[in-house]
Amino acid sequence: MDRWCGRVAIVTGASAGIGAAIALALARSGMKVVAVARRLDRLQNISNELQANKSKGELHPIQGDITSDEDIKRVVRWTREILGGADVLVNNAGVNRYGILTEQSTENIKMILDTNLVGLLSFTREVVQDMKSRGVDDGHIFNINSLAGHYIPEYSVGYIYVASKHAVTVVTEGFRREFRDMGTKIRITSISPGLVRTEMSVASGLSEDAANQKYSENPCMDPEDIADAVIYALGTKPHVQVHEITIRATAEVEIGAMQNHH
Repeated sequence: MDRWCGRVAIVTGASAGIGAAIALALARSGMKVVAVARRLDRLQNISNELQANKSKGELHPIQGDITSDEDIKRVVRWTREILGGADVLVNNAGVNRYGILTEQSTENIKMILDTNLVGLLSFTREVVQDMKSRGVDDGHIFNINSLAGHYIPEYSVGYIYVASKHAVTVVTEGFRREFRDMGTKIRITSISPGLVRTEMSVASGLSEDAANQKYSENPCMDPEDIADAVIYALGTKPHVQVHEITIRATAEVEIGAMQNHH
């Protein structure tokens, strides 16, 4: 990771869970991290935690909604003007809204796809264009995908989420081929976790009790476990393309086996 010390990373969905863990891990490795989320107060708390521990890196909280093209462009522009531009982008922001296909609202469908797919595509486009304009040839894009992006589980209340993650798998390979054809050494990595203990279950519509039950009854990981995978892939030699990391808890059960908790 020495070659990344002092360089700049943008992390979306950085106010909690996996995003917060990744932002902290990158900053502790000496990077300047632009932490993006809608909840600015939560981002500020993470920044304060980093400062209290006297980390060698930096964390800059920036409020932004990745479903807004205007916000995405503002963040990328701010990063260039203040920090010199992003060298790493972590597309972590993601949402789900539990509901079956025949009853799910159009609002929820759009929210899931706009966040998990459209926002990821738009942020990557803007950052890569900025990298090209600055002559950055060794940047790194991370897409926080899901185990559900590689098979179709029995997940009656989450098929739109699953579809969005399958799309992430497709566009990750699409970007890899584009970078190859552009002749750039920009790398892209998909990280696909299984069950991780975060706030997402409650945000998706599960009660606190049901979420706690799900995590207590099923093997699961912590956000820091996913951050470790980012640090590993980023720290590999420039000629190494770590394209996909599938990471799950030891003895984890399939999503369909947890249906009773939804």
